[in-house]
Amino acid sequence: MDVSLKNEVLLKLQHVKDPEIPSVSIIELGMIEEVTVCSGKVFVKALPTFVGCPALEIIKQHVHEAIVGIAGVEEVTVDFIYHPPWTSDRISEEGKKKLKEFGIAPPPVFEDGGMWAIQCPYCNSDYTTLDNLFGPTACRSILYCKSCKNPFEAMRPVSDLM
Repeated sequence: MDVSLKNEVLLKLQHVKDPEIPSVSIIELGMIEEVTVCSGKVFVKALPTFVGCPALEIIKQHVHEAIVGIAGVEEVTVDFIYHPPWTSDRISEEGKKKLKEFGIAPPPVFEDGGMWAIQCPYCNSDYTTLDNLFGPTACRSILYCKSCKNPFEAMRPVSDLM
């Protein structure tokens, strides 16, 4: 396996953004499970955030386009796999920061006793309520901040414990 070519592929994937959240890369979302490089052939295994995500083909196309232009790459194969399942714990700290800057609260942190809290991405208040479990995409919910009076979106927590 060509380690330097694999590193270059990973750097390019850092620039592939989620089409629905363009501030966060698929690397930061933890969607890339494995990258293998062998004799100029690149194989990427990616995890969908949700099985029915309508952006999967777009993501696949963007991953292919990002890698195919790298010197030494002759062939690119991108496959979505479903095991292990993607969980919101895979989002990197940088990804959580970028979500918040984009106005989307990162997935909640579970506290003792099974309770969770979501901070408002605008004012950092914990005084928030769930307005609608279903947001504009399958991976987001709509909440309301009672401190700054703004509605906002939050990444839904996804765990492999269920």
